[in-house]
Amino acid sequence: MGDKANTTAGAAGGALTADRPTSVRNVVLVGHSGSGKTTLVEALAQTAGALNRAGRVEDGATVSDYDEIEHRQHRSVQLSLVPVGWDGYKINLLDTPGYADFVGELRAGLRAADAALFVVSAAQEADAVAASTRMIWEECAAVGMPRAIVVTHLDTARTDFEELTAVCSSLFGRDDPDAVLPLYLPVRGEEGPDGHARATGLVGLLSERIFDYSTGVRRESPPDESGRELIAEARARLIEGIIAESEDETLMDRYLGGERIDVKTLVDDLEKAVARGAFHPVLAAAPAADGGTQGLGTVELLELITGGFPSPLEHEPPAVTTPDGRPRPPVTCDPEGPLVAEIVKTAADPYVGRVSLVRVFSGTLRPDETVHVSGHGLADRGHEDHDVDERVGGLTSPFGKQQRPMAQCIAGDLACVARLGRAETGDTISAKDDPLLIEPWSMPEPLLPLAVEAHSKADEDRLSQGLARLVAEDPTLRLEQNQDTRQVVLWCLGEAHQDVVLERLRGRYGVQVDAVPYKVPLRETFGGPSAGRGRHVKQSGGHGQFAICEIDVEPLPPGSGIEFVDKVVGGAVPRQFIPSVEKGVRAQAARGVAAGYPLVDIRVTLRDGKAHSVDSSDAAFQTAGALALREAAAEVAVHLLEPVAEVEVLVPDEYVGPVMSDLSGRRGRVVGTDQAGPGRTVVRAEVPEIEIGRYAIDLRSVSHGTGRFDRTYARHEPMPPHLAEKVREQAGKNA
Repeated sequence: MGDKANTTAGAAGGALTADRPTSVRNVVLVGHSGSGKTTLVEALAQTAGALNRAGRVEDGATVSDYDEIEHRQHRSVQLSLVPVGWDGYKINLLDTPGYADFVGELRAGLRAADAALFVVSAAQEADAVAASTRMIWEECAAVGMPRAIVVTHLDTARTDFEELTAVCSSLFGRDDPDAVLPLYLPVRGEEGPDGHARATGLVGLLSERIFDYSTGVRRESPPDESGRELIAEARARLIEGIIAESEDETLMDRYLGGERIDVKTLVDDLEKAVARGAFHPVLAAAPAADGGTQGLGTVELLELITGGFPSPLEHEPPAVTTPDGRPRPPVTCDPEGPLVAEIVKTAADPYVGRVSLVRVFSGTLRPDETVHVSGHGLADRGHEDHDVDERVGGLTSPFGKQQRPMAQCIAGDLACVARLGRAETGDTISAKDDPLLIEPWSMPEPLLPLAVEAHSKADEDRLSQGLARLVAEDPTLRLEQNQDTRQVVLWCLGEAHQDVVLERLRGRYGVQVDAVPYKVPLRETFGGPSAGRGRHVKQSGGHGQFAICEIDVEPLPPGSGIEFVDKVVGGAVPRQFIPSVEKGVRAQAARGVAAGYPLVDIRVTLRDGKAHSVDSSDAAFQTAGALALREAAAEVAVHLLEPVAEVEVLVPDEYVGPVMSDLSGRRGRVVGTDQAGPGRTVVRAEVPEIEIGRYAIDLRSVSHGTGRFDRTYARHEPMPPHLAEKVREQAGKNA
């Protein structure tokens, strides 16, 4: 077992606290939507005594009472923390959403945790397990994060625990299937009316003991001889798997020589192998039976977490620098060290304001102290870089809708911090006299656009503040004020993410918005040389308006922009009005000449004109320049240019064909493929951006949830004539 230390609950309503890092276990629950993560958290909390028999905390709320959106949508949409105490340890359970649109919340949970529980439903198809969890498993493996697997929904008819553990061994133990093995096997009760015998207990493969949960309270007993025979094969394989990962190199020889290895040695080696991420046990768990207090397998799971998962001392903290990028020595998980903490989640509470969930990596965070808050690197998503001093409000530990006060938060622990007005998700908290910055964690790029408009004038006044608060909460959300299309665009991870964004704007910040079609920033250019004459002559009493200019227009290579050349001779256009002509030409080019899109890649040459000694003016020549450009456009074909993106799609090898076919159907040009590790390929293509507005959704369907892609702007290219004509027709209807 790990080094146990004291964890205590404060006075009535106080939070569970830890006095040293070795008494803390930070565990993130990962799994597909519907796999039972939140139900498992509640079952563990009930077994640990944090809930009453009805699964409620003192005020009648449940630990899953986090967000009104979650209640309405019947799914988790954000990271939630539930701290429980067990056998002298404080266990911080981090419940993450299982839906792909909220992978940012999952990444935050992985950052805050030291170990991961992969929750797999026995009712799921094997393909669903593979698609939803394999990539996250590989991410954890890349950083050496300890992992275990928990099988839920064993009470579902026609479930097969042994078959599912074999699937997990093949999926998660590709390099070593014997490193993914069950520690317990379910014990089935009598068949019910549906002919299905539900699990009522577990038999320990190492201890050879039966743990009966049929009454809702765990009871232990020895198996009979027939029971030992049934588990003999699975027990032998488990022992061999543990010994293969043992740090004692003599153990395998002793075992193969016929020596019976005692259970204590096996358990010690098992816990060490789990803690260093070399062995991944499979367990089963379920909520307590009616009236019970202990759910199936919950005691065993809590024992694994406290004994097999590492303390924060065994997890290397992220790298730190000064806010200006100068290197600093690595920090350690020491409550007496320099303060280094990270905001892993930001939420808005209607009563307290902004609340930040913080993981402390070094030092000790205390209420009412002044700290330094640094945030860099996400300016492109609407997050301003900042280095500010702020005063910490109260420290609390969440439990459902309750916030229980904490006296302090030591290195390795998590807490909620109030009143950090400038702090955002991903920011670093450090001492004000020694400011530091933590290396940011990887964030998925939001690639699904949502264009919004304020519903009314009152909403328009509140929109800016509401959007700023949304972006502060969610680093996977990117806010764009598109200068070309004049649209406010929220870039999201998927449709469910869009729904949550809109609902938070309306419900949390009182801003009614309308979703409008997203406009791709098209361009216009001349298809050949042309000429135009702009004549602006008006006489209506007093000073009139007089300006005439003649221009030549010719197309330029892509990316040239607009060139203006003055070739006027003899003072036909006075020198002071030549900049006016250019200004008028450029203003008209920005408005477009065919379908209302900016005109680019042309050279405009002013060759002649006329002026009046009294009636000519700056405004008159601006108008004449614009009229000349419009007349030139009417005499030549104007091409519409569409943006083309360079797209890189990462998918398992089995989906390369469908992905390439799908890209070709979007007018894409596949330019190559590259291997990206075992079993994965990167497909590179150039695709018109108008064809990939919903690609973030469509790729999930094509790749069964396993693909992801990046896109970067490449250039603008002429749009096919039949599509360009449709755009012009639509522009004419909207004019």
